[in-house]
Amino acid sequence: MDHFTYVNSQLQAEGVALRRIADEVGTPVFVYSSAAFEGHLRAFDSAFKAKPHLVCYSVKVASNLALLSKVAKLNLGADIVSGGELFRALKAGILAEKVVYSGVGKTASEIKQALAAGILMFNVESEPELSLVSSIAKDQGLKAPVALRVNPDVDPSTHPYLATGLKESKFGVPVAEALSLYLRAKDDPNLSVIGIDCHIGSQLTSLSPFVDTVSRLKVLLGKLRAAGLNIKYLDLGGGLGITYESENAPSPAEYAQKILSGLGDEEVTLIFEPGRAVAGNSAVLVIKVLYDKITPEKRFVITDGAMNDLIRPSLYGSHHAVAPLTQAQAGTDSIKVNVVGPVCESGDFLAKDRLIPPVSAGDYLAVKSAGAYGFSMSSNYNSRPRAAEVLIEGDSYRIIRARETQEDLIHGETL
Repeated sequence: MDHFTYVNSQLQAEGVALRRIADEVGTPVFVYSSAAFEGHLRAFDSAFKAKPHLVCYSVKVASNLALLSKVAKLNLGADIVSGGELFRALKAGILAEKVVYSGVGKTASEIKQALAAGILMFNVESEPELSLVSSIAKDQGLKAPVALRVNPDVDPSTHPYLATGLKESKFGVPVAEALSLYLRAKDDPNLSVIGIDCHIGSQLTSLSPFVDTVSRLKVLLGKLRAAGLNIKYLDLGGGLGITYESENAPSPAEYAQKILSGLGDEEVTLIFEPGRAVAGNSAVLVIKVLYDKITPEKRFVITDGAMNDLIRPSLYGSHHAVAPLTQAQAGTDSIKVNVVGPVCESGDFLAKDRLIPPVSAGDYLAVKSAGAYGFSMSSNYNSRPRAAEVLIEGDSYRIIRARETQEDLIHGETL
């Protein structure tokens, strides 16, 4: 979180104090640092400068058009998992020929949309999907560019919900079955087989699973080339973790060194799908303290931010650091609290048994590392309007998504 620091006791990003945003925009509000977001993108891209490559930002992580437009301006691509994400990416100026389409449940209409747009390739995740892509391509008189998402059965040593490369996962084609499916696709006149895709999981803080994956994919790559397939792309997905608490997350440069060393002199264009590593520590969620509730068993700091704004702590039990916008004076004793929201669920919490400085109603807190799967996973549960989003650019900020109103909550509904 190097772009979110205390200056004169006020938490700020770049040249803007977060207290100013909280006062002027209201809370809850997601606050992004443009310098952090762009800096992380550049770090990932430059780490692989020695090898032909394409960085495809993972749209699902944080999909605001203002963020995606920064991806476009850096001439990078997008990893999408829905027709809606394709719409967003193209709207933001990302070139269709730099878009890869992942996901296990692509619909016929979404496949048609992507084919018409001219995306780089489909990362196909099953035999039935391959058949559907072929059929639609035939109907449209097109040849669909495809890679198979191969499941290498590598343990990523992450949260079970974030592991996608194990043999029991719903994602991808088992590596033992991949060759036969590739050979079938090779003989299909409606398909152009151009790549191998793999994504083993998210929030990985050890590089060894990536190294194991590259080793297994090289074996498959050799078999495919021996069978006459012209494999141009090796899509290694995303998954590089960040520091939420005490994790020792590798840098993009360290990651690149391991990948390139393991790959050797294989002549392929690498594709990467970073998301969390780009957006995670590029934003905080600013919330307001409503009540300081003390019971015989617990002390609860009740805020206007809740699980519908940031579901990760409730869903994954994940850790997000919590800090006051005004830095506590030296020597201030911390108190142990649960930071919770107003949602009517016992699982509605942002932090449990956390030591923070004493707070009072009206104070503001920042929930850190909230850029990845923060707003993008938010909801209207309990009929709560979703938060605003703000982007800091140097010494100024702008609202990049207006706070929803109660009228927005019933849009499309009828009596």
